[in-house]
Amino acid sequence: MEIRQYIDSGVLEAYLLGLASEEEQHEVQQMKVLYPEVSSALNELEVVIEAYCVENSVPPPPGTWELIQARIPGQEVRKREPETNDKKDAEPKTAKSDYVEVEVSDSFIRVHKYWRVAFMVVFILSKIFLIAGLYYYFKADSQQQEIERLKSTIQQQQVTR
Repeated sequence: MEIRQYIDSGVLEAYLLGLASEEEQHEVQQMKVLYPEVSSALNELEVVIEAYCVENSVPPPPGTWELIQARIPGQEVRKREPETNDKKDAEPKTAKSDYVEVEVSDSFIRVHKYWRVAFMVVFILSKIFLIAGLYYYFKADSQQQEIERLKSTIQQQQVTR
């Protein structure tokens, strides 16, 4: 297999994301040692993936840091200073300005009240249809048995004549 083909195969991305099997991990580690192109491609991919994660990260709700510090008694936890990137500051972020930042302190997901009613209606209707289906199934079954019984009585009457 050519090195360029190996780099483009997606194994390196899977390795960096932790999705590669043990066999693939050992293979990537060996290829990294043997071929400098693979090592440089791994470094480039790592930088690209990290930049993507930083660019698309969502900040945690306010107060989360204080909750973490409160849960770790006796340990000094230091905040990492936010990295400044001149390239990011030069580009205006118009996509993020469309959103409204909201402080959320709840630990559960809220559902709009109309969705709650809709879910309840669907649940109740499903139970009604289940009961109706069972009722008509058993009714049809009993009618089929009645038809079979009547056929047998008619046959018996015809035989006796």
